[in-house]
Amino acid sequence: MKYIILVSHGKFAPGLHSALEMLAGSGREDILSTSLEDGMSQDVFEVNFRKLIAPITLEDEVILMGDLVGGSPLTTATNVIADVGMLEKTVIYGGMNLPLAVNAALLKDSMEMVDLKAMLVEEAREEVKEFILDTSSEDEEV
Repeated sequence: MKYIILVSHGKFAPGLHSALEMLAGSGREDILSTSLEDGMSQDVFEVNFRKLIAPITLEDEVILMGDLVGGSPLTTATNVIADVGMLEKTVIYGGMNLPLAVNAALLKDSMEMVDLKAMLVEEAREEVKEFILDTSSEDEEV
């Protein structure tokens, strides 16, 4: 199975997980999330992350997404992934956003990881743009 794991500071990962369930289906066992809450130690986060990934086997693949490259949640999660021997079967992204997560959830089972990896960031990047509202009207009188 291919898993998507979301990690973040605060409630971002669980919130993104909730939005992802609305768009990609709820109750999915292949999408997991946890976060480093305010006041939580990195050690507690690591224990929580280890519990979260306990069902994942060496035959599975992982798409790990974090809020910040170099941030404690993503760094700790990556270290745990390496520690359990899953690093070679894991693709890791920082700067996660909803388009990235939705595309991963909807396409991961229909594509090989190498192909999925090639398109996910580009698709997510395409969705980040300024929304410009056209306030001019052709019916305006001069």
